[in-house]
Amino acid sequence: MPYQEEHVTSVRRWSDKTFTFTTTRPEGFDFENGQFVTIGLRPEGQKLIARAYSIVSTSEDDHLEFLSIHVPDGPLTSRLARVREGESVWVNTKCTGSLTVGHVQPGRNLYMIATGTGLAPFVSLVRGRDVYEAFERVILVHSVRTVQELAYREELEARSGDRLLYVPTVTREPFETPERGADLFRSGELARRLGLPPVDLEVDRVMLCGNPNMNREMKAYLESVGGVMTSYKGVGNFTVEQAFVLHRTGD
Repeated sequence: MPYQEEHVTSVRRWSDKTFTFTTTRPEGFDFENGQFVTIGLRPEGQKLIARAYSIVSTSEDDHLEFLSIHVPDGPLTSRLARVREGESVWVNTKCTGSLTVGHVQPGRNLYMIATGTGLAPFVSLVRGRDVYEAFERVILVHSVRTVQELAYREELEARSGDRLLYVPTVTREPFETPERGADLFRSGELARRLGLPPVDLEVDRVMLCGNPNMNREMKAYLESVGGVMTSYKGVGNFTVEQAFVLHRTGD
């Protein structure tokens, strides 16, 4: 697959496990907000080590931004965690993914349920315009283990308002919302606390991006209440990103 050499332009560490880095953007590189791309490093004398990452930046930005977890023994993330400004990163020129606005039917409220670094594609979406044109309101729920892992919290709180509702939850430290986001959604407590009508999949839509257990639990629940997942058969009322579970951590 075609890769292009780009360079790291900034690094921000959120916790000992998570960090954000930005790179230059390949010339002619097009993508939709919510998609992911394969990126990698070429250690001296070794083959390219590559993994898929959601793009945090928007399609209109002149750079690319990524959110990663640091896996100590991970062949790529252990090296990415040490990258510095000016160092090379290889970016594939083809993007894909099932978390774009076009992967769910238009509707009333869009619920985005994320764990850990599964937040990444949703940040791209809420930074853009298309999601607000397709839905009356966007609800972004981000569940992590520790407060430090609430990446982009200040930005998301600043963006919150009538059109965007941001709900951070922390499961292993004292926090005002200690429940898992998926549990809040399934119990109906999430909508109740936000003063929204009960979720109705006839008009409301759901996007999922997180650890495999959360994805499976939520998929089973949504299908049990009449949800139809987007697939090659057509666009449904919920969609799941399952392409790269390595970087999706959290409760």
